[in-house]
Amino acid sequence: MKKIFDDSAIACSKLVTNSYSTSFSLAVKMLYKSIQPAIYSIYGFVRYADEVVDTFHDYDKEVLLEEFKNDFYKSLERGISLNPILHSFQQVVIDYNIDLNLIQAFLRSMKMDLTKSKYSTYEEYKAYIYGSADVVGLMCLKVFVNGDQEKYEELKESAMALGSAFQKVNFLRDIKQDFNDLERSYFPGVDLINLDERSKARIIEEIEDDFAKAYKGILKLPNEAKFGVYTAYVYYKKLLSNLKKTEPVKIAQTRIRVSNPIKILLLGRSYITYKLNLL
Repeated sequence: MKKIFDDSAIACSKLVTNSYSTSFSLAVKMLYKSIQPAIYSIYGFVRYADEVVDTFHDYDKEVLLEEFKNDFYKSLERGISLNPILHSFQQVVIDYNIDLNLIQAFLRSMKMDLTKSKYSTYEEYKAYIYGSADVVGLMCLKVFVNGDQEKYEELKESAMALGSAFQKVNFLRDIKQDFNDLERSYFPGVDLINLDERSKARIIEEIEDDFAKAYKGILKLPNEAKFGVYTAYVYYKKLLSNLKKTEPVKIAQTRIRVSNPIKILLLGRSYITYKLNLL
């Protein structure tokens, strides 16, 4: 039965999500069950592409990324793929009418990671973040509004701001890995070897501005999505708070985290906020 194949493909995307990100997995579980499979499928697709450029050092990354891209378009044309990640994602693209320009922008940013190691201007930095993060927020928003184009247009700027905030927090948290291991420097005009408090404060101010814009959109999300997105928002806000309290030299030397007990506490507080209709 085809349904067994479809379900197994979604299960693979869910496995990828659970394996790579406990925090995002937790947030997805807070969404209504009706939209969880679509978000798992989006995450599986973007995670595999990101994995190619970030960790497959013993292989020809450019060839693998190109094959992944071509296989996706074939799956979209045929309506099926024997790659379960691509199969589940192409179905989401069709079901929720996701603009192919968003996917092209994402793959373009992934390809940039193969050759570009430094972002010297704000324009380059903004373009990379749009493709690597903002468009992912827009893909998810397509699922959340489920065909309501008016709602999509109303919330798209907030969705992009949340994607930007998440990505910039990741950049700040992952400076050690990105700079030392992958030789990448995303923040323009920032000396990552000698990261100072002033530069860190400027980055955090920018992220806080993104979060403020994103929060306005979270309040207007459909109920199916609101609690899950708010859960992710609260977690990343806490991570940013931890980074804000950490000395720049330590950020450059270690990966700052939010402990599992704190995550559970944040989830409880978020649930109470949601149930009391304070969102």
